[in-house]
Amino acid sequence: MEEYYILKTITKKSKDKLLFKKRIKNTFFEQCFFIIYFILALCLYIVFLPYLIYLSFKEKYKDSIPARFFLYKNSFFEKNDIWFHACSLGEVKSLKPILDRLDNEVNISVITNTGYDEAKKLSKEVRFLPFEIFQPFWQKKQKVLIVVEAELWYLLFLYAKKRTAKTILLNARISDNSYKSYKRFTFFYRFIFKHIDEVFAQSKKDKARLEELGAKDVKVTGNIKAFGNFKITKNIEKPKNCRIIVIASTHEKEEKLLLSQMKFQKNTKVIVVPRHPERFGQVDRFLKNFSKTKVLSYHKLSNKNNLYDDIILCDKMGELLNIYAISDIVILGGSFVDGIGGHNPLEPAYFNNIIISGKYIFNQKQLFKMIKHVYISDENALNKLLSQDLKKAYIKDKIELDQIIESIKNVV
Repeated sequence: MEEYYILKTITKKSKDKLLFKKRIKNTFFEQCFFIIYFILALCLYIVFLPYLIYLSFKEKYKDSIPARFFLYKNSFFEKNDIWFHACSLGEVKSLKPILDRLDNEVNISVITNTGYDEAKKLSKEVRFLPFEIFQPFWQKKQKVLIVVEAELWYLLFLYAKKRTAKTILLNARISDNSYKSYKRFTFFYRFIFKHIDEVFAQSKKDKARLEELGAKDVKVTGNIKAFGNFKITKNIEKPKNCRIIVIASTHEKEEKLLLSQMKFQKNTKVIVVPRHPERFGQVDRFLKNFSKTKVLSYHKLSNKNNLYDDIILCDKMGELLNIYAISDIVILGGSFVDGIGGHNPLEPAYFNNIIISGKYIFNQKQLFKMIKHVYISDENALNKLLSQDLKKAYIKDKIELDQIIESIKNVV
């Protein structure tokens, strides 16, 4: 027995020694990685500094660039509480059902101007997320950090953990198009996932991919965007005996691509809604010329607040849901030109529109799976499709938020 005890003690000491050496080795590698990463990020910052200064004067970036890259009017969060980070408008909007069930006032950081404006509706404490090199100095202690979707910033998670916050990746996904790129840099993402405590994935496929990259404690909860309760802010008068077609969330070239394939009828009104407000002027000029060539009437909503012309440009923010509520057919942009990956079909489906989308929807596949009756087409078949008797879309799948809420409340 004594020999067994001595042998057991020696074995335990050997294991402890090996574990200690492994921890030292891992710590050494992480310190090396941190130094290399920080130097590279700093070099990128210096190289692009003149361009960042130039972008600061552009309307689209006049608030976000100075705040993110120069900390202009962008102080740290003073309150030690729940911190949500979301990139832009869609991700911020998806947080509302969660925030409605939390008693706490929350901090929200964003990347884009549209995301910032939306976040201000949800919280008083909103900031632009500073670039990585500022994270060691800008971050203060928080109870929990919840990051939405694919915002995998190494120093953001590293310093949140250093300051004892629980870290959660919410609504996580890896699209088919980006999967190869993620795999190529698996070593990099393993360093990030070391500092993420819990992951809520959109699908089983996303879970498997995330675990390949080193994610731990991954749960499949579905896409939180499916939980949204889409409310209109005002009632728009719909002209009698007419069909309204909305070409929604369009990107560069899509307006021309789609409108050139459509046959205009007397009982049809077409509303064009560009995705980004900085393109309103450019699209306005195109639609003026297009309507003259086709002998169609045209106006923009900022000039006339009605839908009585053949073509209408929605050049006002916050109107899309109101338009969906009285429209018949929605052609979802961001899907007819490659590289964007489509846009959220849940909003038009909520209002039971007929939905037509292009084939490039790689960023939104999980959302499209939640909807019954969506027509995938290319621009060449659009006119033929519009002449058919199409079925209205509706949301068939929803998710429960209880698991996510419980994970957050357990900390606070």
